[in-house]
Amino acid sequence: MAVSFDPLRGGDAPTSDRFSEEGAGPSPIGESQDNSQSPPLRGVRSDPRSGREANCLASRTTNARSDSEGPASPAGQRGVLSRRPISWLQTQPSSTCDAEVSNAGVPSHPPLFCRTSPQQGGRSAVGTAFAKILPAALAFALLLIAWELYARLGGIAPTVLPAPSRVLAQAWENRAALGENTLPTIGATLAGFACSLLAAFVLSALVDFLPALRRALFPLLIASQTLPLVAIAPLVVLWFGFGLTPKILLVALVTFFPMTVALVEGYAATEREISQMLAAMGAGRWRIFWAARLPSALPYFFAGLRISITYAVVGAIFAEYAGAAKGLGIYMLSAKNNFRPDLVLAAVAVSSALTLALFGLAVLAQRLAMPWERAGRDGKSDPSNEGRP
Repeated sequence: MAVSFDPLRGGDAPTSDRFSEEGAGPSPIGESQDNSQSPPLRGVRSDPRSGREANCLASRTTNARSDSEGPASPAGQRGVLSRRPISWLQTQPSSTCDAEVSNAGVPSHPPLFCRTSPQQGGRSAVGTAFAKILPAALAFALLLIAWELYARLGGIAPTVLPAPSRVLAQAWENRAALGENTLPTIGATLAGFACSLLAAFVLSALVDFLPALRRALFPLLIASQTLPLVAIAPLVVLWFGFGLTPKILLVALVTFFPMTVALVEGYAATEREISQMLAAMGAGRWRIFWAARLPSALPYFFAGLRISITYAVVGAIFAEYAGAAKGLGIYMLSAKNNFRPDLVLAAVAVSSALTLALFGLAVLAQRLAMPWERAGRDGKSDPSNEGRP
């Protein structure tokens, strides 16, 4: 038995006579060696997984390696692997290993050889979206069925409460007139909401840079939201005429306040350590605003955006209702004067569809602007992440 210096163990380690005398190298790949009595090497971390999970991973690695080797090679050529890509080993499905790893109860990351295929992820995403939509769809369907039965069996005249089927039929027959009056409402809504976004950003930035301005402006902004829209709409039309300007002003008046308050609160929620670090690196007030305070306010901003977008179409319709040449508001007023509640409800359905579409666009914009928030929310809702730090 010869003695050689082992740098990993920090001392002399015994070496077999066969290797010391003949100078033979280590055994070829594939030959088993009994290392159960060898102490662990310094600086090498032990596997935190349980024995069941580690055995599962070892068996999958061995099976994948044996599959890639193909038929048994002659003596002297053992351990020679084929040149098949490593990604092939990483994507082989194994339900047994997945079940064993999931039952191990160890809060660890998913193993290398137990991954979910993109097809399974896509199916789960579709199923999750369907599960979210299903309750609202069922509630809406039950409401329409109850309304239809009450209108048909309750003995109520169609000029008082038309059935949903009649509203749908009249909407289809008058689709040309509805479409012609919907376009001006969409234009006024988008233009007014764009002005509202600009006003909310400018006012919130001024309040953030000048704290004294907040005490001066916020009482006036709050008072502007107490004005009844039914009373202020005819005055705005009287002051600015029957064009597009009064509609834009009314939409902006209704929608800018929630976004302004949300942005101001978002600026105040910025972590002080981030601002201090940027200031220590030489960043000015404007640079800190763009690099730290504005990104921190994005979740607050989109929360206010979703609230404001629901009032945009209503503000445009109120402005048209007070006075306009075309639009859903003037169409509702004309149908009401002609005792056509079915056409009024058809226009209401169109305005509701517009509001839902704008709300969906706001949610889509939030997902595009803040992809990390959805990733974090999906990660928290994933059962496989339970127990992770």
